[in-house]
Amino acid sequence: MKVGLFIPCYINQLYPQVGKATIEVLEKLNVEVVYPSGQTCCGQPMANSGYEYESVGACNNFVNNFKDFDYIVTPSGSCAYHVKKHYNIIPQTEEVIKVRQNVYELCDFIVNVLKIKNLGASFPYKVGIHKSCHGLRGLRLGSCSEVVGASFSSLEDLLKEVKGTEIMSLRRSDECCGFGGTFAVTEEAVSVKMGKDKIQDHLENGVEVITATDTSCLMHLEGLITRNKQPLKVLHIAEILNSSL
Repeated sequence: MKVGLFIPCYINQLYPQVGKATIEVLEKLNVEVVYPSGQTCCGQPMANSGYEYESVGACNNFVNNFKDFDYIVTPSGSCAYHVKKHYNIIPQTEEVIKVRQNVYELCDFIVNVLKIKNLGASFPYKVGIHKSCHGLRGLRLGSCSEVVGASFSSLEDLLKEVKGTEIMSLRRSDECCGFGGTFAVTEEAVSVKMGKDKIQDHLENGVEVITATDTSCLMHLEGLITRNKQPLKVLHIAEILNSSL
């Protein structure tokens, strides 16, 4: 199995430790990981801003960089969803179809492709899971409160096996944090209010560390937490799965 590692813009520029944790987790699972140096943005920010067809170059570059891999793994549910669902704007060659079918968010890949849940990690803290929208309702990384059916969560499957971690229940467990890409810029006041509500839910339920599959959501929450001097930390789930505390 040959895996291409895609590191999104936020992680590359602002949270490189998440990228390092991702590759270390995969290597611990004996996965052959390659980081194509020619990769750039997947095109999601342009698409979110209404300029989807101006992202064609980024889409084609992504395909060219990852077309030869068995799987493409990324520590971002929103980027994985974008490639899977929105690369219909470029001609659907065999290479494009292969890339779209084989791109996975990290937790999805570990649980549903590798069929592994216990990574031998240790993280003795009370953790609140933020279920980012694209991963939850797009990639189906977990069940949604508005849908009647069996409850499941790839994130919880992994965190339940982390030694010392206590997953805290939330009152509004699958509600958006308010980031929403460019929504946080165009609707700043609404975005901030949603973020504050989400943080308050974690605080009221004894959470010490908030985790998620997307650094963009975590960055939004971390900014509010820092400005308001609140007693919470944020960590990408890759960092927890790579932890041996």
